Amino acid sequence: MRRREFITLIGGAAAWPIGARAQQAERTRRIGVLMNAVEDDREAKIRFEAFLQGLRQLGWIEGRNVRIDTRWGTADIERQRKDAVELVALAPDVILGTTTPSTTALQQATRTIPIVFAMVVDPVGTGFVESLARPGGNTTGFMQFEYSLAGKWLELLRQIAPGVTRAAILRDPANPSGIGQFAVIQAMAPSLGMEVIPVNVRDSAEIERVIAVFARSTNGGLVATGGQVSQHRELIIRLAAKHGLPAVYPYSYYVSGGGLISYGPDLPGLFRQAAGYVDRILKGEKPADLPVQAPTKYELVINLKAAKAIGLDVPATVLVRADEVIE
Repeated sequence: MRRREFITLIGGAAAWPIGARAQQAERTRRIGVLMNAVEDDREAKIRFEAFLQGLRQLGWIEGRNVRIDTRWGTADIERQRKDAVELVALAPDVILGTTTPSTTALQQATRTIPIVFAMVVDPVGTGFVESLARPGGNTTGFMQFEYSLAGKWLELLRQIAPGVTRAAILRDPANPSGIGQFAVIQAMAPSLGMEVIPVNVRDSAEIERVIAVFARSTNGGLVATGGQVSQHRELIIRLAAKHGLPAVYPYSYYVSGGGLISYGPDLPGLFRQAAGYVDRILKGEKPADLPVQAPTKYELVINLKAAKAIGLDVPATVLVRADEVIE
């Protein structure tokens, strides 16, 4: 064997254990995810994929350097608590929560594992964080919107249908944000000359009954708030069309599903941002030092087909402000 070949062989053999040890040292990180929707919910899957996309862009590839354990919940609070306990038992490095109920379940299960939420309305009021700027504790994340946005939904209803003087406010009675949103809407109502009626959304039969009774009187409209109201969105959209009720929704997917108009945040965008906080925590930062962030982008979406179906002419002053118009 020539001397040069021998040196090369020895050098390669010496370097190999070092490379092997470095490869072995790069452990797989673990992320828990608690979704607040069933797995076949199309919009929830879009948000989850946005989170995975955000992770991939930051170099976290499932099956290579990260393992992701996901639990798909429902509106059942007990189910979410059970799922949260299961995720915590897996000892992940960080857990992604979604709305207020899922984040509540996670905080009840652990006060040490970092939690990042993506769709909470009032993280200070619910006690998730000490303040938006300095969360403290093990939890931080991204807000859906501030309570003041709820007043804009009522204002938008009056603008798109000036004849409306009564509004049924569909809210999730199990979610504190539903109560807070109605309080803002109720405070806004007198200045708009409107009467507002809270409607607690629990099950399909109750929704059908209450909306049918509400629609017997004239000049009515609907406002759907956040939380588990979205679990019944197809039914609500259908009932609004059936009874000829103008309705304002919090998310664009209501409108793409046949609803009239929506004004709200870019939800997949919030999940991509949440991936950024998960990345920073995996790299050593603490949730206590990562400020809670509010959305920076809101979208106004209008469905002219839905407007035509209930005989509504959308004012040009509203149309010109739309980010998207479905025709």
